[in-house]
Amino acid sequence: MKRNFGSNEDIPIHISSASSTEKAKFCESFEAAHSSHKDSAEIAKLLNITLPPIRIDSQCKYGIIARGNAEIYLRFPREGYVENIWDHAAGSLIVKEAGGIVCDVFGKPLDFSKGRKLLNNKGVIATNGIVHNQVMNAIKSVFKLNNVLLT
Repeated sequence: MKRNFGSNEDIPIHISSASSTEKAKFCESFEAAHSSHKDSAEIAKLLNITLPPIRIDSQCKYGIIARGNAEIYLRFPREGYVENIWDHAAGSLIVKEAGGIVCDVFGKPLDFSKGRKLLNNKGVIATNGIVHNQVMNAIKSVFKLNNVLLT
């Protein structure tokens, strides 16, 4: 739920209804050390996204997807980095409750059952659900083109 300033009315949040990636907005980490901006740019190009990325840190990216202000969140951490669950658990739930999809680069749901780290996942992808298959296909293409092993 959200509530506008000065109002007592609760309004359910919901993901964007955009079905075209050409007009999609995508989020990524502000810090290039947190996620590969190069990979995100290649994926955006494949999806014909022309708008610049929304670069912010923390779980704000999830909020932007859940509120319908963007359609895609891409996070491709550097090799060897394993995500902390506290950086993704709440945001992931909010996106799902708003109607979106959250997974890793393989399309697997985030597994919060292994302690402090997302040991069974690599990267994070969140979408409005409508463009999810297009995004996942672009991710597969980029990583295949770059000869990157996603294991």
